[in-house]
Amino acid sequence: MKKILLVCSAGMSTSMLVKKMQETAVKEGKDYEIEALALSEAESKIDDVNVILLGPQVRFQKPQVEKVAGGRVPVDVIDMQQYGMMDGESVLKHAESLME
Repeated sequence: MKKILLVCSAGMSTSMLVKKMQETAVKEGKDYEIEALALSEAESKIDDVNVILLGPQVRFQKPQVEKVAGGRVPVDVIDMQQYGMMDGESVLKHAESLME
């Protein structure tokens, strides 16, 4: 099972996006564990995930998260438009492309 971690300032707004991503994964028959956490909690999960996606509101934290990840997992920022539209399908496809 692949694990996707979404990170935002409080872990709240990304929770809605997680739900949309999970719905897409189930529809497509994919086995993913998708979780949303606040930035302060994310560090403890880095070694347990396959990809980390940052909410646009914490994009400035990308260098810090990449440093903590140490190249072990890909880190990227969710597209602002996809995030705003809660486009779970597109965000899931982006996560998949980073895990390849």
